[in-house]
Amino acid sequence: MISQLEKLLGTPRDGALLRYSLGLEHAKAGNHERAIEYLREAVTRDPLYSAAWRALGKALTEKFPSEALAAYRQGIEAAKKKGDRQAEKEMTVFARRLEKLGK
Repeated sequence: MISQLEKLLGTPRDGALLRYSLGLEHAKAGNHERAIEYLREAVTRDPLYSAAWRALGKALTEKFPSEALAAYRQGIEAAKKKGDRQAEKEMTVFARRLEKLGK
């Protein structure tokens, strides 16, 4: 799946959704650094992409908890702007968990 998606990079289909999809696939495969890279690109291309913010926060949580918290906070703001209440609630819960851990 990753190689099929990577073939689309640089084509007219390249965008936030493609970068998000690649980030998810790399995360599933255990390639967390690559996942983080693609997810950062997704939110750079579409700063209101709340699902990408949520996935980025999740990918960052284990090794970079303070960056994960920052990603969740940005994602919460993006979700509020888009009216994506479910994503806002989920990321709020994830952010609170990180705050409780003192990250």
